[in-house]
Amino acid sequence: MKVLVVDNNDVVLSQLCELLGTEGYTPVQAKSGEEALQLYAAQKPDFICLDIQMDGISGYEVCRKIRETDKTIPIVFITGKSAPFEKVTGLDIGADDYITKPYDIFEVRARIRAIARRCLSGSTPDAAVAAFSLSNVKVFPARLQAEKNGSVIDLNPREVKLLRLFHDRKGQVLDRDALLDHCWGTHIMSDSRTVDWHISQLRKRIEDDPARPNIIKTVHGAGYKYEDAS
Repeated sequence: MKVLVVDNNDVVLSQLCELLGTEGYTPVQAKSGEEALQLYAAQKPDFICLDIQMDGISGYEVCRKIRETDKTIPIVFITGKSAPFEKVTGLDIGADDYITKPYDIFEVRARIRAIARRCLSGSTPDAAVAAFSLSNVKVFPARLQAEKNGSVIDLNPREVKLLRLFHDRKGQVLDRDALLDHCWGTHIMSDSRTVDWHISQLRKRIEDDPARPNIIKTVHGAGYKYEDAS
């Protein structure tokens, strides 16, 4: 899922893109309103995170121009403008959400996940979003969620990719390079510790006993594999 991130502050831009990349999204950076409109047309993102106060074309104007031709793409303002009338203006011209700086990174993550779920639930059902199961865990890609014993587990796109890959290659040993290539992409600078950390976090939520996993098993010296023990 591709996200256009627009901010003229390099620190904020880098932080948001790092967060999105960690969550499994593909961030596209823009530092001005003009560049944002160009990348919107060229890259066709799935949703947009947009600052307001920028040199040249403001975020308000970017939102207005996009809404002239696209009424559905989710747009979230992430901005230092916190006055009530500024929030009302942003929502009135077509934004779906409004987050003020300084923001809480966990709140941003939660709101982006909610937007991603709306994006996926509105798409045409196909194999990529069809539900699937690993043992007693049922995964719903369109909702970015899984269910186990009646409990709901929130997921991000990368976690869904990992679970889908293990499901599709049941019984096969997947080494860390294969997992990186498939779930992170060759353009992302990551290493084997990244894979191990994500697998560890997944196990905490889907395994009955994360210390003795029965769904995603470690094959020492080789990688990981999924075997249905049910």
